[in-house]
Amino acid sequence: MNRTLLLASAGVAGYFAYRALKPRYDFANKHVVITGGSRGLGLLLARQLTAAGARLSICGRDPNELGRAEEELTAAGGKVFARPCDVTHAGQVREWVAAARRENGPVDVLINNAGVIQVGPLDEMREPDFQRSLETHFWAAYHAINEVLPEMKARRAGRIVNIASVGGKVAVPHLLPYSVGKFALVGYSNGLRSEVRKHGVTVTTVCPGLMRTGSHVNAEFKGRHAEEYAWFALTNGLPGLSVSGEGAARAVLAACARGEAELLLGLPAKFIVAVQALFPNLTADAMAVANRWLLPEPGGIGQATATGAESRDLLPAAATVLTDRAAAANNE
Repeated sequence: MNRTLLLASAGVAGYFAYRALKPRYDFANKHVVITGGSRGLGLLLARQLTAAGARLSICGRDPNELGRAEEELTAAGGKVFARPCDVTHAGQVREWVAAARRENGPVDVLINNAGVIQVGPLDEMREPDFQRSLETHFWAAYHAINEVLPEMKARRAGRIVNIASVGGKVAVPHLLPYSVGKFALVGYSNGLRSEVRKHGVTVTTVCPGLMRTGSHVNAEFKGRHAEEYAWFALTNGLPGLSVSGEGAARAVLAACARGEAELLLGLPAKFIVAVQALFPNLTADAMAVANRWLLPEPGGIGQATATGAESRDLLPAAATVLTDRAAAANNE
C-alpha cells in the first residue's frame, strides 16, 4: 500500500514538473481572433496580445466601439483587423473569419469571448431570452470554432479559448438564461478538448467569477431593474469578491499558453464550485434562500429591458467607482 502511494505521488509530482518545465506558447506573430474584442475583457485581451506581438482580428456589433478599439490598438503598434459582426449569425461569422484570414493569414488562436448578461427573476424571462443566450454563448462559439478547426487540424497546431463563466458551473438565481448558455458552452468546450487533442489542437475553458471589466454598464436588467442592477453592480465591483480585468486577461492568456484544460478565475469562484461539487444539496438550498430573501421580487418594468446605464437610481456612484473606471477604460 505504501509503495503504491509512493509511486502515485511520484507520478503526480512528475506530471506537475513536466507542466512547469514545458515551453510556453509564444503569441508573437501569431494570428489571434477574438470575438467581442471591442470592449471589456475582449479589449483587455487584445491590448495584452498587442504588447506580446500578436496579429489581431477582432469583431463587435457596434461599429463605433469597434472603431475606437481598432484606433487604440493600432496606435499601440498592433496589426489589427477589425470588422463589425453579429456572432449570432453563422453567415456573418463565416464571412468575418474568411476576411480575417485574408488579412492576417491562417488562424493560430481563437478566443470566443462575445457574451450578453441578462439579469432578472425567472418570472420576467421568456423563451427568446434563453434563445439569445444560447445563440450568443454556445452557437456563436460553435460556428466560430467550425470555421478555424479544419485548418488547425490540418496543421496539427492551434489553440481555442472559450470564455465561459462560473455561472456555467453553478446556476445562480436571476441569471438563469445566462447560466443556461454558459453551461452549454462549458460542456461543449470540455468535450471538444478531448476530441481534438489528438490533432494537436488545445482547448481551454475559462470560467471567471466576478470581474471588474465594466460589464455592469451594458448588462441588461428586467423586473425591478434598479434593484437588480444594485446587487449585480455592487458585487461585481467589490475587491475580494471580484478580480481586476487586467489580472483576468493575464490569467486567461497564461492558461492558453500553458495549454490548460480549464481555468477558474477568482477565489470566490473556486470556492463556490468546490462547495457545489461536495455539497450539492446545501448549495441548492442556499441559492433558494438567497432567491427568496435577498434578491428582488418580480415587478417594475416586467419583461421589458433596461441597461445598467439606465438603472443606476438606487446605488450611489461611490459604490461602483472601481467598475465605472473600468467601464471608461475598457470602451464599455
